[in-house]
Amino acid sequence: MRIIIVGAGVSGLATANRLLALDPSLDLLVLESSGRVGGKVWTDKTPEGFLCEGGVNGFLDNKPKTLELAAAVGIKPTVSFDASRKRFIYSEGRLHKLPESPPAFFKSSLLSLAGRLRIPFEMVIPRGKADDETLAEFATRRLGREAYEKLIDPMASGVYAGDADKLSLKSCFSRIHEIEQQYGSLIRGLVSLQKKARRERKKDMPSASPGGKLTSFYDGMATMTDALAAGLGAGLRKIIRLSSPVASVSRSGNRYAVHLADGSVEEADRIVLASPAYAQAGMLREIAPEISTVLDKIPYPPLTVCCLGYKAKDVDCNLDGFGFLVPSREKRKILGTLWDTSIFPNRAPDGFVLVRSMIGGARRPDLALMPDDVMIDAMRSELAEIMGLKADPVFARTYRHEKAIPQYNIGHAAGLAAIDAALAKHPGLVLSGNAYRGVSLNDCIENAYKVAEAIIKRK
Repeated sequence: MRIIIVGAGVSGLATANRLLALDPSLDLLVLESSGRVGGKVWTDKTPEGFLCEGGVNGFLDNKPKTLELAAAVGIKPTVSFDASRKRFIYSEGRLHKLPESPPAFFKSSLLSLAGRLRIPFEMVIPRGKADDETLAEFATRRLGREAYEKLIDPMASGVYAGDADKLSLKSCFSRIHEIEQQYGSLIRGLVSLQKKARRERKKDMPSASPGGKLTSFYDGMATMTDALAAGLGAGLRKIIRLSSPVASVSRSGNRYAVHLADGSVEEADRIVLASPAYAQAGMLREIAPEISTVLDKIPYPPLTVCCLGYKAKDVDCNLDGFGFLVPSREKRKILGTLWDTSIFPNRAPDGFVLVRSMIGGARRPDLALMPDDVMIDAMRSELAEIMGLKADPVFARTYRHEKAIPQYNIGHAAGLAAIDAALAKHPGLVLSGNAYRGVSLNDCIENAYKVAEAIIKRK
């Protein structure tokens, strides 16, 4: 059986590796439009000695498939420093440490006294009746306006670079939606789940946070995608073909044809599209216009990552932590900043520190498209005002994503249902990637395993 996978990002590479692990005799071809593998995994080792992540920064070690895949390709993860557990929110002119326990929360000055006292009333708020509501609507209804603005809104920008007034709770944070529907209250639900975990003597207690430790690799996230690609290039077969953009997909009987931009055609029994939704939409415009129409509606706002390196002796502000996020209400240019040298080793030469800021996203897409010099000046000004970081950087580099993270806005779940129904008419065609049911690296790898196992089961 011949299988073509379109896209050599994490989803495509993981799917290919899992397929070969299940059946080494498969005839596989991975087509990638760009000149490199990795997709949104983009590690840059600069001549100055800085290790910049232009995209994905890491993954949580609470999902077994990612660790299993890393072990399968022979790479060892690096767990983040303990300092990275400290996370901050910029609010009303200063950085506030996110409280890590209920007592710490009620002592914190991040929320006003009224905002803190509003939280316990979550237990008596009626269960939501809407089938699909925005993250803003849900958080305001259950936790109050202030908690939404200072806690939930920055989380939306940190994970999705998204607009909480548009993001769907059910699609973005499905577990939270399920807890409310099952228990009628987040607090009561978490208490019940924790009691159950204690009875079952589980080590990990359910909490409002996703859990797990942030993890990467000593030489950055590209260690994983490079290792996955190397595994596919072993032996006599050349499975990955770079600089091979796909124009369209057609079907004749039970066989599919992939039409490349250079005019060549590749045929296969199964097709896995693991490229971004907007690219898949173009490929499927003729063969499955009903799917293409839905995919065209998934937004991908621009986002730029700006890395700044400093001499450690010139930095007189505290970088003991993960970094900070900025609520929309603050009207700042940046979404947040990570203190990379406080998170993982090997991110800067000895005697230097590296910080990484995000700008743009659904909140202010125009800012992500500013010229590099203007953007770097804006970053320096923001960090001086927010952190007191007034030293001149010795290194600056930007990484621009004109179409960054797919947005799971209201109606996303209904769109997926329509796609699933339409795919029934196209056996052998599989849609994958981070545009569907999870944007994280863990989500992509877990879904890749499911896709590969389903293909083998049905072959």
